[in-house]
Amino acid sequence: MLLNFSKYQGAGNDFIIVDNRDNNFPRSDKSLVARLCDRKFGIGADGLMLLQNAATGHDFEMVYFNSDGRESTMCGNGGRCIAAFAARLQLIEKETTFLAADGMHEAILLQPETVRLHMTDVDKVEKNDAFCFLNTGSPHYVKFVTDAAGINVYHEGMNIRYSNRFKEQGTNVNFVQDMGDSIFVRTYERGVENETLSCGTGIVASAISSYLQKNTDEPSFTIPVSAPGGKMVVSFDHKNGKFTNIWLEGPAIFVFEGKIETTRLSLIFDL
Repeated sequence: MLLNFSKYQGAGNDFIIVDNRDNNFPRSDKSLVARLCDRKFGIGADGLMLLQNAATGHDFEMVYFNSDGRESTMCGNGGRCIAAFAARLQLIEKETTFLAADGMHEAILLQPETVRLHMTDVDKVEKNDAFCFLNTGSPHYVKFVTDAAGINVYHEGMNIRYSNRFKEQGTNVNFVQDMGDSIFVRTYERGVENETLSCGTGIVASAISSYLQKNTDEPSFTIPVSAPGGKMVVSFDHKNGKFTNIWLEGPAIFVFEGKIETTRLSLIFDL
């Protein structure tokens, strides 16, 4: 099969995106997704997304796969990138409403390479002195540290992700440093099983955790967030323990497009 694809990145979190409105992509073929995401023998990416037709009232559906080939939950950076991809396909102009694994999302193209994405509400956060745990479309364990740059994210993240509590379903792990008026975040992503340069749902989880860490009662909160791959901004409202009107703003950049013969990938991997 000759596959047409586009490559996008959102703050260093990179994705293969396929226009699958004709439903020709073999969605159940986990090994194909993993081969396409392989950085040595395939295209190379943290994940793969399919843009598909959606029910009436939505512009499209986003289906997300981790780089290990497994269909997964919501990806915030991916959501921004697929909105930019839809604009490139001329399916939308400046605004869109689309479906993802965690429900409906809105996105606004502020500039050609900057997208603002409406995230799912959060009404439950497990918080203690050691960590916060919450679901922002994907599960996130958030730990505050004094020197995020010095953390061995691969080893420390893996220890938490494969701990007795999380080893079956997995969790993403975020190491967060308070920088005063902003935060710096590094993330170990399940499915990639390594550090990624940024993680959109992790950025949101870290921002909410930072709000709780500050013990503030501000009803509306905005915070700049830096990750190794770039900068984003998170804003939300908070009332009675529920976080609503959550927006993630950041880059969504087209890298390149091309065609790849998927049968050739199979030959390479079968050697």
